[in-house]
Amino acid sequence: MNTVYVVGTCDTKESELCYLRSLVREAGCPVLLVDVSVSASGSTAPDIDVQPAEVMSYHPAPPKAEELADRGKAVAAMSEALVRFMRSRQDVGGIIGAGGSGGTALIAPAMRALPIGTPKVLVSTVASGNVGPYVGPSDISMMYSVTDVSGLNRISRVVLANAAHSVAGMVLHKQDAIDDDRLAIGLTMFGVTTPCVQAVTRALEKRFDCLVFHATGIGGQSFEKLADSGLLAGGIDVTTTEVCDFLVGGVFPCTADRFGSFARTGIPYVGSCGALDMVNFGAPETIPVKFRNRRLYVHNPQVTLMRTTADECNSIGEWIAERLNRCAGPVRFLIPELGVSAIDALGQPFHDPDADAALFSALERTLRRTDKRQLTRVPLHINDPQFAELLVASFQEVLQ
Repeated sequence: MNTVYVVGTCDTKESELCYLRSLVREAGCPVLLVDVSVSASGSTAPDIDVQPAEVMSYHPAPPKAEELADRGKAVAAMSEALVRFMRSRQDVGGIIGAGGSGGTALIAPAMRALPIGTPKVLVSTVASGNVGPYVGPSDISMMYSVTDVSGLNRISRVVLANAAHSVAGMVLHKQDAIDDDRLAIGLTMFGVTTPCVQAVTRALEKRFDCLVFHATGIGGQSFEKLADSGLLAGGIDVTTTEVCDFLVGGVFPCTADRFGSFARTGIPYVGSCGALDMVNFGAPETIPVKFRNRRLYVHNPQVTLMRTTADECNSIGEWIAERLNRCAGPVRFLIPELGVSAIDALGQPFHDPDADAALFSALERTLRRTDKRQLTRVPLHINDPQFAELLVASFQEVLQ
């Protein structure tokens, strides 16, 4: 499984893709060039290993010729087909692509569909901007092309060579699987819940491989992707803060599928209210005008926090509980009554007992309790050592 797949639209990027293929081959890797062109003119690239028609044949309902006349629809169809094509291959050692905004959008989903750890390099004209929509919860390495991906020149040759040698190096020197008899579990953390998560990790690390995810929207998606992939034995979801940004409009939102992996898989789940007192924005000048009179806290020059109100907390609590109700597996949700983050404690800037009470009441009112699904309120702060001990005890309980 060491073949490198070079992927792109040969009708417009022929010289660049053939250049990548030659460099990967010279580095010592088996390599295949996959053409995902959607134009009727096709390509004259020599020795294309996989033609567009072969890729498109993997589409579950290949579009008709007249439908392919619409470039947007054609690109979307080819992208879906490429995902299925790459998943079908048994020899994928790595993948590299190059393109502009269209090519990047076409290729990235196929890279995301490959397992974590498979080398993925994408040279793109949009890699210097917001790459979140392309990378998602995967380990794609994006490299800014500097010049447009439009022919070979003194700049593009160097950038593309670096990309080719990087993917070849990753394939030829891939890290062997690390022997670890411990089960893997996922935990979610923010700076304001760090003491809690670190205490839980210390208590469990002898028995479990503790994978901690930063709750920045994409972190939660990565957490749940591993759960969906069967790579986690359970989750300790201390920090559910991404729901605040999703419902209120912050910059670190989850998706509507938050908690969905636990509903689908039924694996053990222990959760809490970590950082549900805050919505995240960028620097102060980036905060939407409608929020600028709210209670704000500058976490660092790039992150400004906004305190959630009682009404928002009510909606947040209901939203979380409704999704936990869909979980058929064991669920334990713990409420720390004395505060849900480091800055939500007596004397701290986000201390707001009324807002917290609205959150806790909504959770308690909405969660349907069963023998498997339980909610517990405790007179502790989320970062108290005793609260971490309760999380550990609850997780050990649901694993039995």
